[in-house]
Amino acid sequence: MTAHQEPPVELTAVAREDGVDAAAAAARRLIDSLLRAGDGTGVAMSGIAEQLTAIADRLDAHAPPFDERMVAMWAGDATTRHDPVTGPENALAPPVRFAGAADGSVSAVVELGVAYQGQPGCAHGGVSALLLDHALGVANHWGGRSGMTAELTLRYRAPVPLFVPLAVTGRQVAVDGRKLWAEGAISTADGAVCVAAKGFFIGKHLPRPR
Repeated sequence: MTAHQEPPVELTAVAREDGVDAAAAAARRLIDSLLRAGDGTGVAMSGIAEQLTAIADRLDAHAPPFDERMVAMWAGDATTRHDPVTGPENALAPPVRFAGAADGSVSAVVELGVAYQGQPGCAHGGVSALLLDHALGVANHWGGRSGMTAELTLRYRAPVPLFVPLAVTGRQVAVDGRKLWAEGAISTADGAVCVAAKGFFIGKHLPRPR
């Protein structure tokens, strides 16, 4: 980093080492382990299922009403902890950690595991869409005006490989009143673009639960 460059700004929630974040990280590992193991390992999967069901039953027995949980989910600042892309509380999230640069762009590096597979050894196209929709939303927030997705256009140029570092980038490119436009991409480490995205957004948000 040269003297005139500003360090990137963290734009997503940072995972904690305890609490639900730690449990979600363990569940994320469990999902990967189940998919890697399958039924041909000699492990008694019925026993595993019983243990997991018991854990789920215990959590359900202590869970608050969902409307109360929604309030907690949406409390705090603009960075959510529960979404399926960046949320450290969500075992479905890789999770991705975006940072904002002084030039207006946002970026992250992520490695997708077998849980996100579509074609052999490659990420599902819907997963690419999920990552890029979120990246463009983060880019709009970093650009100063954010909103809800009205249209997302993707061009799949090459398969998105699993198990390798991938760059996910975004940038707000235009604003006209409540109309917002952003662009982004998923690329490999050598800069080859696998999926390119263009998004059109409307500058509004649903009210937060209270």
